[in-house]
Amino acid sequence: MAYLLGIDIGTSGTKTLVCDGKGRMLATAVAEHPISAPRPGWSEQHPEDWWKATCSATRAVLRKAKLKPADIGGIGLSGQMHGSVFLGDGPRPLRPAILWNDQRTAMQCEAITEAAGGREALIEMVANPALTGFTAPKILWVRQHEPRVYEQTKHILLPKDYIRYRMTGEYATEVSDASGTLLLDVVKRTWSSELLTILKIDKALLPRLHESPEVTGKVTAEAAAALGVAAGTPVVGGGGDQAAGAVGNGIVMGGIVSATLGTSGVVFAHSDQPTRDPRGRVHTMCHAVPGKWCVFGCMLAAGGSFQWLRNTLGQEEIKAAKKAGKDPYELLVAEAQRAPAGCEGLQFLPYLTGERCPHPDPCARGGWIGITSRTTRDMLIRAVMEGVTFGMRDALEIMAEMQIPITQVRASGGGARSAFWRQLQADIYKKPIVMTNAAEGPAYGVALLAGVGTGVWKSVEEACRSCIKQTGRIRPRAKLSALYDRHYGIYGKLYWDLKQRFAEMAV
Repeated sequence: MAYLLGIDIGTSGTKTLVCDGKGRMLATAVAEHPISAPRPGWSEQHPEDWWKATCSATRAVLRKAKLKPADIGGIGLSGQMHGSVFLGDGPRPLRPAILWNDQRTAMQCEAITEAAGGREALIEMVANPALTGFTAPKILWVRQHEPRVYEQTKHILLPKDYIRYRMTGEYATEVSDASGTLLLDVVKRTWSSELLTILKIDKALLPRLHESPEVTGKVTAEAAAALGVAAGTPVVGGGGDQAAGAVGNGIVMGGIVSATLGTSGVVFAHSDQPTRDPRGRVHTMCHAVPGKWCVFGCMLAAGGSFQWLRNTLGQEEIKAAKKAGKDPYELLVAEAQRAPAGCEGLQFLPYLTGERCPHPDPCARGGWIGITSRTTRDMLIRAVMEGVTFGMRDALEIMAEMQIPITQVRASGGGARSAFWRQLQADIYKKPIVMTNAAEGPAYGVALLAGVGTGVWKSVEEACRSCIKQTGRIRPRAKLSALYDRHYGIYGKLYWDLKQRFAEMAV
């Protein structure tokens, strides 16, 4: 039986996963890598750290699964989207990669929008507006501020595609991740010659395009020695983390939507057609399913807000969890459960790193609003969870405006592991929350894509039907949904009330 290896280059670490030819998971492993913020609003990583983590986590997962190098029949790659790796000759990057949550490129976004003929014209061209997270404005920033780096640049790669290059020697990508560069004609699934010409970016800097299940190259002898797999192992296109995670959760047909609470929060819907939001609040991109598209909204600090709470105010829980052998998040959630729903009007705005959906605003700031003398620590914790979930609902509301059918929401990410947070999502979204047997996200999704590319399954849809099963269903509670409707209405107004103040506070 062929075994399949999925690799996901995340923001905080690289995850590897091995499953068999029936989609049954054998083992996972994780290797962390650091992130740096050289200036406020900046976010960078060294691509070499991704490669070291990939080698470490791949060797670890093969040991756990008790597999030999030749047992791996195919490899799929996923990773954080939008990051930019600038290469000259050879594998050593010319500068650290600028990441998806970096906010330095507001001026470049304005320049792109103006050069394209306005926001509507840009959305018509590449299906999305210019946002600070995307790759194109990062390219312009480097060209403007680091001209010597740009002059030496011969290849610009996304994070997972840098790992592909280190594995195979190939400069290649696939359409789901390429959609997040702002340089892809999403409708035609090819690089946008029109926008590249307008921005004066040489198409030769960009990698070769593939569909996600296609084989893009084979592992070289040098990479095989570092990874612990066999030379010649095929590597498929894979997918950006959102599309790959959707495949791993079975979001490959209309009506099924995923809500992923990771560092960021993403609501993702499959689409048979390239349906655009004319206001650009949610993204339209190519799906990892050949010939299909997706619509998704991304808030920047979902689980990231809860992580901030743990790191900043949760020292007691961290100590108690360590002593009891528990996860500190479990203790924080237990405290949140003691607070009343709605927290007596207390609201939390989860804009800790600016925001993207529905407010593309790098100046947005987070905070609690509505603290009174009755406010307890339990309420502060619960308000963070409610505020993040309100932020996720924003994307669902936009999709409803776009008449995208939503029959069920599949929960994934860290928020899906908490029964309390799953029920909170059902109550706030007013939709059933469905759990599946597939909880490993992008790494599992690209393992399935590797299976499609190497002939284990005939299509992505067949792989998902074969491997992903519903395991539970949570229904919204009408009384609490009505309460949260009122609080959500207030939440939605607070950004606009504070928008100008946010801009004044930004440094």
